[in-house]
Amino acid sequence: MKKFSVIGNPINHSLSPRLQNTWLKENNIDAKYVKIKLEDYEIKNFIQDIRNQKITGCNVTVPFKKTVIPFLDQLSPEAEQTQSVNTITFENGELVGHNTDIAGFDNAIKKLNFSLKGKKVLILGAGGVVPSIIFALNNMYVKDITISNRTREKAENLRFLFNNLKTLEWGKLTEFDMIINATSLGLNNETINLDFSSLGRDKLFYDVIYNPHETHFLRMGKQLGHKTENGKTMFVYQALEAFKLWHKIEPKVNTETFKLLNND
Repeated sequence: MKKFSVIGNPINHSLSPRLQNTWLKENNIDAKYVKIKLEDYEIKNFIQDIRNQKITGCNVTVPFKKTVIPFLDQLSPEAEQTQSVNTITFENGELVGHNTDIAGFDNAIKKLNFSLKGKKVLILGAGGVVPSIIFALNNMYVKDITISNRTREKAENLRFLFNNLKTLEWGKLTEFDMIINATSLGLNNETINLDFSSLGRDKLFYDVIYNPHETHFLRMGKQLGHKTENGKTMFVYQALEAFKLWHKIEPKVNTETFKLLNND
């Protein structure tokens, strides 16, 4: 039986096993998928287990999307551009890092029928999935992207990857059409202490968190009359792309797929 996993820290909130194991069963694949909490010092040995095929492939979540890169043989063009890996495959004797978060976010926005062409986007946070979101937004021809992070240096560092970014001091807000919470604030029902009450109307509040399904950030947006969306669709479609890379099969996505992720 083949073994796949998702690694991260924290990892308890991840619903990846629920989704991937359902698809494995539906497609009669003799494999299992588990979640594994790791520390930084354990990454090298874990990646070696993939090279030795004790583990066939894995997903990577916060905070290891960049940490794993030095231990891989090559990166897909998207992973190279974003310096972010969320899926690892073993192909022709080499470990390859992929980024399926880009496709996941792109699909999520398309499903919303919310055109971002010529729009202004504010992103809260500068780690994890943010480079992937920026990459996808640039392909949607947004007007400008502003990053605000509690540690401003991390926001500034993203400008080495993308030269069209603006940065904003945490706590200040600027005019925008869409605001994305890409921080971990909300995983444990934390609040984002920012005042969104003077931002006008008809904005899109988007949270990459999918568990819980409605964070404090999204509740604030809804109370102010804005459109809100969590990260569930993005999560499903990045997982679909990973499944395709490992098994060369496209799993079905339907209403039942999303019901699997109802966890709170």
